[in-house]
Amino acid sequence: MSAIRQTNSKSLMLFSGRAFPELAEEIAGHLGVTPTPTAAYEFANGELFVRFEESVRGCDAFVVQSHTAPINTWLMEQLIMVDALKRASAKRITVVAPFFPYARQDKKHRGREPISARLVADMFKTAGADRLMAVDLHTAQIQGFFDGPVDHLFALDLLVDHVRARWSDRDLTVVSPDAGRVRVAERWTDKLGGTPLAFIHKTRDPLRPNEVKANRVVGEVEGRVCILVDDMIDTGGTIVKAAETLFAAGAADVIVTATHGVLSGPAIDRLKNSRVSEVIVTNTLPIPAERQFDKLTVLSIAPLLARAIKEVFEDGSVTSLFGGAS
Repeated sequence: MSAIRQTNSKSLMLFSGRAFPELAEEIAGHLGVTPTPTAAYEFANGELFVRFEESVRGCDAFVVQSHTAPINTWLMEQLIMVDALKRASAKRITVVAPFFPYARQDKKHRGREPISARLVADMFKTAGADRLMAVDLHTAQIQGFFDGPVDHLFALDLLVDHVRARWSDRDLTVVSPDAGRVRVAERWTDKLGGTPLAFIHKTRDPLRPNEVKANRVVGEVEGRVCILVDDMIDTGGTIVKAAETLFAAGAADVIVTATHGVLSGPAIDRLKNSRVSEVIVTNTLPIPAERQFDKLTVLSIAPLLARAIKEVFEDGSVTSLFGGAS
């Protein structure tokens, strides 16, 4: 940390929630700092308490939390950490939420529904956050929910580099699992040098989340390795059905890539027992050893987050990390 202090009048301090301290430690290692010692515990009734054990006055604070299950506990802990920093006179507070909580609830599908992603952004602002940093938001519009700068990072290059190194000797087709991901799939095809693009047209029952009613492939997949690209894998039902649809359409192999490995409930069994050849995710969320399996590849997002934190701290350009991507 001293090297950073020599070139800046302010100091960078990194704070870690308890959801996934290993990620914060890895980020800290790339930055050459140490996470600030923090006392955190729960009262008997479940209330959370946080206190930082060093002075934070005037610092540039980055609060890292991975919003895994139980998501409401870790969201509340991060809010309390931000509030503690504000009341202890931190100069600037950046919430680092690699997986933004409640991101799927970004609009009303029917009447009398909440827009919970907006509520979460409002809570971070009310707690005292000056800035948000997240990786691969469910939709880009979430950036507009927060009244302040939002650094929207992309795991695309990390995932593409792995796929290129492992599968580039085969005929590839990039596949969007639904119409909503076509724009992301187009960026994949550009990065892979213009590989064909396909998408799966699906219908859902709005009353039954995580379930798909019907699939139909649009595009060139026969005899090719299909790269299914999505932002997250939750229960695995959607992605496994998409893979089955691709095999039914003649795909030679299917690999699945996603930034966020939520992997709830039956996801592990579904993916292990599927015909998918490889499942590639990043470690925006913790995946304990007992939840890992042979087909699963976990890539580290820590170097990207560390570079982005360094750019923010030094008043540089986060956009430059993505070659001008917005």
